[in-house]
Amino acid sequence: MTELYPMLSVEEALARVLAAFEPLPPERVPVLETLGQVLAEDTYANMDIPPLTNTAMDGYAVRAADTADASPEQPVRLRIVYDLAAGYTTDVAVTPETAIRIMTGAPIPPGADAVVRFEDTKRDGEWINVLKGVPVGKNVRQAGEDVKKGALILPRGTEIRPQEVGMLAALGHKEAWVHRRPRVAILATGDEVIEVDAPWQPGKIRNANSFSNAAQVVRYGGVPISLGIARDDVKELTAKIRAGLEQGANLFLTSGGVSVGDFDVVKTVLAAEGEMGFWRVRMKPGKPLAFGHIGPSASSGCRAPLLGLPGNPVSAMVSFELFARPAILKMLGKTRLDKPTVEATLLDEITRKDNRRHYLRVMLEEREGKYLARLTGDQGSGILLSMVQAQGLAVIPEDVDHLPAGARVQVMMLDWPERG
Repeated sequence: MTELYPMLSVEEALARVLAAFEPLPPERVPVLETLGQVLAEDTYANMDIPPLTNTAMDGYAVRAADTADASPEQPVRLRIVYDLAAGYTTDVAVTPETAIRIMTGAPIPPGADAVVRFEDTKRDGEWINVLKGVPVGKNVRQAGEDVKKGALILPRGTEIRPQEVGMLAALGHKEAWVHRRPRVAILATGDEVIEVDAPWQPGKIRNANSFSNAAQVVRYGGVPISLGIARDDVKELTAKIRAGLEQGANLFLTSGGVSVGDFDVVKTVLAAEGEMGFWRVRMKPGKPLAFGHIGPSASSGCRAPLLGLPGNPVSAMVSFELFARPAILKMLGKTRLDKPTVEATLLDEITRKDNRRHYLRVMLEEREGKYLARLTGDQGSGILLSMVQAQGLAVIPEDVDHLPAGARVQVMMLDWPERG
Protein backbone atom coordinates (compact mmCIF):
# COMPACT_ATOMS: atom_id res chain seq x y z
CA MET A 1 0.00 0.00 0.00
CA THR A 2 1.33 3.43 -0.93
CA GLU A 3 0.72 6.52 1.22
CA LEU A 4 0.97 9.75 -0.77
CA TYR A 5 2.13 13.07 0.62
CA PRO A 6 0.73 13.45 4.16
CA MET A 7 2.18 16.44 5.99
CA LEU A 8 4.11 15.31 9.08
CA SER A 9 6.08 17.01 11.82
CA VAL A 10 9.73 16.04 12.25
CA GLU A 11 8.77 14.10 15.39
CA GLU A 12 5.97 12.20 13.64
CA ALA A 13 8.22 11.26 10.72
CA LEU A 14 11.03 10.14 13.04
CA ALA A 15 8.68 8.03 15.17
CA ARG A 16 7.41 6.24 12.06
CA VAL A 17 10.95 5.59 10.86
CA LEU A 18 12.34 4.36 14.19
CA ALA A 19 9.38 2.00 14.74
CA ALA A 20 10.74 -0.10 11.87
CA PHE A 21 14.15 -0.76 13.44
CA GLU A 22 15.56 -2.96 16.22
CA PRO A 23 19.12 -3.71 17.33
CA LEU A 24 20.78 -6.12 14.93
CA PRO A 25 21.81 -9.61 16.10
CA PRO A 26 25.17 -9.89 17.87
CA GLU A 27 28.40 -11.10 16.35
CA ARG A 28 31.80 -11.89 17.81
CA VAL A 29 34.35 -9.31 16.68
CA PRO A 30 38.06 -8.69 17.42
CA VAL A 31 38.22 -6.17 20.24
CA LEU A 32 40.11 -3.57 18.24
CA GLU A 33 37.33 -3.57 15.64
CA THR A 34 34.52 -2.92 18.12
CA LEU A 35 35.07 0.83 18.53
CA GLY A 36 31.71 2.61 18.41
CA GLN A 37 29.71 -0.61 18.69
CA VAL A 38 27.54 -1.75 21.60
CA LEU A 39 28.19 -4.76 23.83
CA ALA A 40 25.57 -7.49 23.46
CA GLU A 41 26.51 -9.33 26.67
CA ASP A 42 27.58 -8.53 30.22
CA THR A 43 31.34 -8.60 30.83
CA TYR A 44 32.53 -9.77 34.25
CA ALA A 45 36.04 -9.63 35.66
CA ASN A 46 37.70 -13.04 35.65
CA MET A 47 40.56 -11.78 37.84
CA ASP A 48 41.62 -8.92 40.06
CA ILE A 49 43.22 -5.91 38.39
CA PRO A 50 45.91 -5.38 39.39
CA PRO A 51 46.32 -9.06 40.17
CA LEU A 52 49.02 -8.43 42.80
CA THR A 53 49.74 -5.56 45.15
CA ASN A 54 52.40 -3.53 43.35
CA THR A 55 54.31 -0.30 43.37
CA ALA A 56 53.03 2.89 41.75
CA MET A 57 56.51 4.42 41.67
CA ASP A 58 60.12 3.62 40.95
CA GLY A 59 61.84 3.53 44.33
CA TYR A 60 62.58 1.27 47.28
CA ALA A 61 60.21 -1.13 48.99
CA VAL A 62 60.54 -0.61 52.74
CA ARG A 63 58.93 -1.11 56.11
CA ALA A 64 57.20 2.21 56.76
CA ALA A 65 58.12 2.01 60.44
CA ASP A 66 61.83 2.07 59.54
CA THR A 67 61.43 5.47 57.82
CA ALA A 68 59.23 7.20 60.39
CA ASP A 69 61.89 9.65 61.59
CA ALA A 70 63.72 10.19 58.29
CA SER A 71 64.61 13.74 57.22
CA PRO A 72 67.34 15.42 55.13
CA GLU A 73 69.05 16.40 58.36
CA GLN A 74 68.75 12.92 59.90
CA PRO A 75 68.39 10.38 57.09
CA VAL A 76 67.60 6.74 57.83
CA ARG A 77 70.15 4.28 56.48
CA LEU A 78 68.87 1.01 54.94
CA ARG A 79 70.71 -1.82 53.22
CA ILE A 80 69.64 -2.84 49.69
CA VAL A 81 69.11 -6.60 49.57
CA TYR A 82 67.58 -7.08 46.09
CA ASP A 83 66.70 -5.39 42.78
CA LEU A 84 63.16 -6.16 41.55
CA ALA A 85 62.15 -5.25 37.99
CA ALA A 86 58.57 -4.98 36.68
CA GLY A 87 57.27 -8.33 35.44
CA TYR A 88 59.09 -10.37 38.09
CA THR A 89 58.46 -11.54 41.65
CA THR A 90 60.76 -12.47 44.52
CA ASP A 91 60.69 -14.45 47.73
CA VAL A 92 63.35 -12.17 49.22
CA ALA A 93 61.73 -10.38 52.15
CA VAL A 94 62.20 -6.84 53.42
CA THR A 95 63.34 -7.16 57.00
CA PRO A 96 64.08 -4.41 59.56
CA GLU A 97 66.59 -1.84 58.27
CA THR A 98 66.63 -3.29 54.71
CA ALA A 99 65.10 -2.22 51.40
CA ILE A 100 64.51 -3.69 47.95
CA ARG A 101 65.02 -1.56 44.85
CA ILE A 102 61.75 -1.80 42.88
CA MET A 103 60.43 -0.55 39.55
CA THR A 104 56.90 0.68 38.76
CA GLY A 105 54.43 -2.19 38.44
CA ALA A 106 56.57 -4.77 40.24
CA PRO A 107 54.81 -6.71 43.02
CA ILE A 108 55.46 -5.53 46.57
CA PRO A 109 57.87 -8.06 48.12
CA PRO A 110 57.19 -9.86 51.40
CA GLY A 111 57.66 -7.72 54.51
CA ALA A 112 57.33 -4.34 52.72
CA ASP A 113 54.34 -2.06 53.26
CA ALA A 114 55.41 1.16 51.52
CA VAL A 115 57.64 2.52 48.75
CA VAL A 116 60.05 5.44 49.04
CA ARG A 117 60.57 7.30 45.76
CA PHE A 118 64.07 7.45 44.30
CA GLU A 119 63.84 11.25 44.59
CA ASP A 120 63.57 10.96 48.38
CA THR A 121 66.72 8.89 48.77
CA LYS A 122 70.46 9.04 48.19
CA ARG A 123 72.26 5.84 47.29
CA ASP A 124 75.61 4.94 48.80
CA GLY A 125 76.79 1.64 47.32
CA GLU A 126 74.70 -1.12 48.86
CA TRP A 127 72.98 1.36 51.15
CA ILE A 128 70.41 4.12 50.76
CA ASN A 129 69.85 7.16 52.90
CA VAL A 130 66.11 7.83 53.18
CA LEU A 131 65.49 11.59 53.33
CA LYS A 132 61.72 11.53 53.82
CA GLY A 133 59.57 9.10 55.78
CA VAL A 134 56.57 7.34 54.22
CA PRO A 135 53.38 6.07 55.86
CA VAL A 136 52.03 2.55 55.44
CA GLY A 137 50.61 2.09 51.92
CA LYS A 138 52.43 5.03 50.38
CA ASN A 139 53.00 4.54 46.60
CA VAL A 140 51.41 1.08 46.82
CA ARG A 141 48.58 -0.11 44.56
CA GLN A 142 46.49 -2.82 46.21
CA ALA A 143 45.48 -5.99 44.39
CA GLY A 144 41.99 -5.53 42.95
CA GLU A 145 41.84 -1.78 43.61
CA ASP A 146 40.89 -1.23 39.94
CA VAL A 147 38.74 -4.30 39.27
CA LYS A 148 37.56 -7.02 41.64
CA LYS A 149 37.24 -10.57 40.36
CA GLY A 150 33.61 -11.46 39.66
CA ALA A 151 32.40 -7.85 39.39
CA LEU A 152 30.23 -6.70 36.49
CA ILE A 153 32.56 -4.32 34.67
CA LEU A 154 30.91 -3.61 31.31
CA PRO A 155 27.15 -4.26 31.21
CA ARG A 156 25.29 -5.17 28.08
CA GLY A 157 24.44 -2.00 26.17
CA THR A 158 27.76 -0.30 26.87
CA GLU A 159 29.00 1.75 23.92
CA ILE A 160 32.62 0.87 23.25
CA ARG A 161 35.13 3.71 23.36
CA PRO A 162 38.93 3.45 23.48
CA GLN A 163 38.80 3.02 27.27
CA GLU A 164 36.39 0.07 26.96
CA VAL A 165 38.69 -1.47 24.36
CA GLY A 166 41.50 -1.19 26.89
CA MET A 167 39.41 -2.72 29.67
CA LEU A 168 38.37 -5.66 27.52
CA ALA A 169 42.02 -6.26 26.68
CA ALA A 170 43.02 -5.96 30.35
CA LEU A 171 40.44 -8.65 31.16
CA GLY A 172 41.96 -10.95 28.55
CA HIS A 173 39.28 -10.60 25.88
CA LYS A 174 40.63 -10.79 22.36
CA GLU A 175 37.09 -10.67 20.97
CA ALA A 176 33.72 -9.36 22.17
CA TRP A 177 30.05 -9.91 21.38
CA VAL A 178 28.59 -6.73 19.90
CA HIS A 179 25.53 -5.79 17.86
CA ARG A 180 26.70 -5.97 14.28
CA ARG A 181 27.13 -2.93 12.11
CA PRO A 182 24.20 -2.23 9.76
CA ARG A 183 24.83 -2.54 6.04
CA VAL A 184 23.39 0.49 4.29
CA ALA A 185 22.79 0.43 0.53
CA ILE A 186 23.16 3.85 -1.11
CA LEU A 187 21.65 4.68 -4.48
CA ALA A 188 21.49 7.97 -6.36
CA THR A 189 18.70 8.39 -8.91
CA GLY A 190 18.10 10.59 -11.92
CA ASP A 191 19.16 11.12 -15.51
CA GLU A 192 20.93 14.32 -14.48
CA VAL A 193 23.38 12.55 -12.10
CA ILE A 194 26.80 11.51 -13.41
CA GLU A 195 29.78 9.76 -11.82
CA VAL A 196 32.20 12.01 -9.97
CA ASP A 197 35.01 11.43 -12.45
CA ALA A 198 32.87 11.77 -15.60
CA PRO A 199 33.36 14.79 -17.86
CA TRP A 200 30.84 17.45 -16.95
CA GLN A 201 28.05 18.17 -19.43
CA PRO A 202 25.42 20.94 -19.40
CA GLY A 203 22.45 19.94 -17.29
CA LYS A 204 24.37 17.28 -15.36
CA ILE A 205 25.50 17.15 -11.70
CA ARG A 206 28.12 14.92 -10.11
CA ASN A 207 27.04 12.24 -7.67
CA ALA A 208 28.00 14.04 -4.47
CA ASN A 209 25.06 12.65 -2.48
CA SER A 210 26.24 9.05 -2.60
CA PHE A 211 29.63 10.08 -1.25
CA SER A 212 28.39 12.41 1.49
CA ASN A 213 25.72 9.92 2.59
CA ALA A 214 28.23 7.03 2.55
CA ALA A 215 30.59 9.11 4.68
CA GLN A 216 27.75 9.77 7.13
CA VAL A 217 27.02 6.04 7.28
CA VAL A 218 30.66 5.32 8.15
CA ARG A 219 30.77 8.17 10.69
CA TYR A 220 27.81 6.77 12.61
CA GLY A 221 28.98 3.16 12.59
CA GLY A 222 27.41 1.58 9.52
CA VAL A 223 28.88 -0.16 6.48
CA PRO A 224 27.99 1.53 3.18
CA ILE A 225 27.13 -0.49 0.08
CA SER A 226 27.51 1.70 -2.99
CA LEU A 227 24.98 0.91 -5.72
CA GLY A 228 26.01 3.80 -7.93
CA ILE A 229 23.48 5.69 -10.04
CA ALA A 230 20.13 4.54 -11.42
CA ARG A 231 18.71 6.39 -14.39
CA ASP A 232 15.05 7.31 -14.67
CA ASP A 233 14.29 3.89 -16.05
CA VAL A 234 12.02 1.36 -14.39
CA LYS A 235 14.11 -1.67 -15.36
CA GLU A 236 17.45 -0.15 -14.27
CA LEU A 237 16.13 1.18 -10.97
CA THR A 238 14.43 -2.12 -10.17
CA ALA A 239 17.65 -4.04 -10.87
CA LYS A 240 19.67 -1.73 -8.59
CA ILE A 241 17.22 -2.16 -5.71
CA ARG A 242 17.19 -5.92 -6.04
CA ALA A 243 21.00 -5.97 -6.18
CA GLY A 244 21.09 -4.13 -2.85
CA LEU A 245 18.71 -6.65 -1.30
CA GLU A 246 20.91 -9.49 -2.50
CA GLN A 247 23.88 -7.88 -0.72
CA GLY A 248 22.08 -8.05 2.62
CA ALA A 249 21.26 -4.38 3.13
CA ASN A 250 19.67 -3.58 6.48
CA LEU A 251 18.69 -0.13 5.21
CA PHE A 252 18.33 1.42 1.77
CA LEU A 253 19.06 5.09 1.15
CA THR A 254 18.03 6.67 -2.13
CA SER A 255 18.44 10.31 -3.06
CA GLY A 256 16.21 12.13 -5.51
CA GLY A 257 12.89 11.38 -7.16
CA VAL A 258 10.60 11.59 -4.11
CA SER A 259 9.23 15.13 -4.39
CA VAL A 260 5.68 15.84 -5.52
CA GLY A 261 6.88 17.43 -8.76
CA ASP A 262 9.45 14.78 -9.66
CA PHE A 263 8.95 12.32 -12.51
CA ASP A 264 7.13 9.23 -11.26
CA VAL A 265 9.81 6.62 -12.09
CA VAL A 266 11.32 6.39 -8.57
CA LYS A 267 7.94 6.47 -6.84
CA THR A 268 6.51 3.90 -9.26
CA VAL A 269 9.38 1.45 -8.76
CA LEU A 270 9.50 1.84 -4.97
CA ALA A 271 5.75 1.33 -4.72
CA ALA A 272 5.97 -1.72 -6.98
CA GLU A 273 8.85 -3.25 -5.01
CA GLY A 274 7.34 -2.82 -1.55
CA GLU A 275 5.12 -0.77 0.71
CA MET A 276 6.05 2.89 0.68
CA GLY A 277 4.94 6.17 2.15
CA PHE A 278 5.75 9.44 0.40
CA TRP A 279 5.63 12.25 2.92
CA ARG A 280 6.03 15.98 3.28
CA VAL A 281 7.84 16.92 6.50
CA ARG A 282 7.55 20.38 8.08
CA MET A 283 11.25 21.11 7.79
CA LYS A 284 13.65 23.09 5.66
CA PRO A 285 15.84 21.97 4.01
CA GLY A 286 14.31 18.60 3.20
CA LYS A 287 10.54 18.65 2.87
CA PRO A 288 10.01 15.48 0.76
CA LEU A 289 10.75 12.11 2.36
CA ALA A 290 9.87 8.55 1.48
CA PHE A 291 9.87 5.63 3.87
CA GLY A 292 8.72 2.04 3.75
CA HIS A 293 9.90 -1.49 3.09
CA ILE A 294 11.06 -3.06 -0.13
CA GLY A 295 11.45 -6.71 -1.02
CA PRO A 296 9.07 -9.64 -1.39
CA SER A 297 8.32 -10.43 2.26
CA ALA A 298 9.70 -10.33 5.77
CA SER A 299 9.80 -14.15 5.91
CA SER A 300 11.99 -14.35 2.81
CA GLY A 301 14.86 -12.57 4.53
CA CYS A 302 15.16 -10.21 1.54
CA ARG A 303 13.13 -7.31 2.86
CA ALA A 304 14.63 -4.03 4.09
CA PRO A 305 13.51 -0.57 5.17
CA LEU A 306 14.07 2.16 2.59
CA LEU A 307 14.48 5.85 3.28
CA GLY A 308 14.13 8.08 0.27
CA LEU A 309 16.02 11.35 0.74
CA PRO A 310 15.59 14.53 -1.29
CA GLY A 311 17.96 15.12 -4.19
CA ASN A 312 19.43 18.48 -3.20
CA PRO A 313 22.76 17.87 -1.41
CA VAL A 314 22.04 19.85 1.78
CA SER A 315 18.53 18.43 2.02
CA ALA A 316 19.94 14.91 1.66
CA MET A 317 22.56 15.44 4.38
CA VAL A 318 20.22 17.16 6.85
CA SER A 319 17.49 14.54 6.28
CA PHE A 320 20.12 11.85 6.88
CA GLU A 321 21.09 13.46 10.22
CA LEU A 322 17.47 13.60 11.37
CA PHE A 323 16.19 10.21 10.19
CA ALA A 324 18.88 7.83 8.88
CA ARG A 325 21.42 8.53 11.64
CA PRO A 326 19.10 7.56 14.54
CA ALA A 327 17.96 4.47 12.63
CA ILE A 328 21.58 3.35 12.23
CA LEU A 329 22.29 4.01 15.90
CA LYS A 330 19.24 2.00 16.94
CA MET A 331 20.36 -0.94 14.80
CA LEU A 332 23.75 -0.72 16.52
CA GLY A 333 21.99 -1.14 19.87
CA LYS A 334 22.46 2.42 21.04
CA THR A 335 19.80 4.14 23.13
CA ARG A 336 20.99 7.76 22.99
CA LEU A 337 19.74 8.76 19.57
CA ASP A 338 19.52 12.55 19.86
CA LYS A 339 22.26 14.79 18.52
CA PRO A 340 24.07 16.84 21.19
CA THR A 341 22.84 20.43 21.29
CA VAL A 342 24.12 23.70 22.74
CA GLU A 343 22.46 27.04 23.28
CA ALA A 344 24.00 29.85 21.24
CA THR A 345 23.51 33.55 20.58
CA LEU A 346 22.63 34.43 16.99
CA LEU A 347 24.82 37.00 15.32
CA ASP A 348 22.45 37.32 12.35
CA GLU A 349 18.81 38.31 12.04
CA ILE A 350 16.51 35.47 10.90
CA THR A 351 13.27 36.14 9.01
CA ARG A 352 11.08 33.51 7.34
CA LYS A 353 7.37 32.72 6.95
CA ASP A 354 6.62 29.20 5.81
CA ASN A 355 5.55 27.33 8.98
CA ARG A 356 8.40 24.84 8.68
CA ARG A 357 11.15 24.04 11.14
CA HIS A 358 14.36 25.47 9.75
CA TYR A 359 17.79 23.92 10.21
CA LEU A 360 20.19 26.76 9.47
CA ARG A 361 23.84 26.01 8.93
CA VAL A 362 25.96 27.98 11.38
CA MET A 363 29.57 28.49 12.33
CA LEU A 364 30.13 28.44 16.08
CA GLU A 365 32.56 30.37 18.21
CA GLU A 366 33.06 29.86 21.93
CA ARG A 367 33.71 33.10 23.77
CA GLU A 368 33.92 33.39 27.56
CA GLY A 369 32.17 30.06 28.01
CA LYS A 370 29.26 30.93 25.68
CA TYR A 371 28.60 30.03 22.07
CA LEU A 372 28.02 32.50 19.24
CA ALA A 373 26.36 31.31 16.02
CA ARG A 374 26.84 32.93 12.64
CA LEU A 375 25.13 31.82 9.43
CA THR A 376 27.43 30.22 6.88
CA GLY A 377 25.95 32.40 4.14
CA ASP A 378 23.40 31.38 1.52
CA GLN A 379 21.11 28.77 3.10
CA GLY A 380 19.81 27.26 -0.14
CA SER A 381 19.34 23.50 -0.18
CA GLY A 382 21.75 23.22 -3.09
CA ILE A 383 24.59 25.12 -1.37
CA LEU A 384 26.82 22.27 -0.20
CA LEU A 385 29.45 24.79 0.93
CA SER A 386 27.01 25.83 3.68
CA MET A 387 27.50 22.35 5.19
CA VAL A 388 31.25 22.40 4.66
CA GLN A 389 31.54 25.58 6.73
CA ALA A 390 29.06 24.57 9.45
CA GLN A 391 29.70 23.13 12.90
CA GLY A 392 26.01 22.95 13.70
CA LEU A 393 22.40 23.40 12.63
CA ALA A 394 20.50 26.22 14.36
CA VAL A 395 16.97 24.94 14.95
CA ILE A 396 14.28 27.57 14.30
CA PRO A 397 10.83 26.33 15.45
CA GLU A 398 7.88 26.23 13.10
CA ASP A 399 5.98 29.01 14.87
CA VAL A 400 8.86 31.51 14.89
CA ASP A 401 8.83 33.97 11.99
CA HIS A 402 11.51 36.37 13.16
CA LEU A 403 14.56 36.27 15.40
CA PRO A 404 16.71 39.37 15.90
CA ALA A 405 20.45 39.23 16.21
CA GLY A 406 21.20 38.45 19.85
CA ALA A 407 18.40 35.91 20.21
CA ARG A 408 19.19 32.58 21.81
CA VAL A 409 18.73 29.39 19.77
CA GLN A 410 19.36 25.69 20.13
CA VAL A 411 22.09 24.38 17.84
CA MET A 412 22.27 20.73 16.84
CA MET A 413 25.97 19.96 16.75
CA LEU A 414 27.59 18.52 13.65
CA ASP A 415 31.12 19.02 14.97
CA TRP A 416 32.61 20.64 18.05
CA PRO A 417 34.42 23.88 17.16
CA GLU A 418 38.15 23.87 17.80
CA ARG A 419 39.24 25.69 20.92
CA GLY A 420 41.76 28.45 20.31
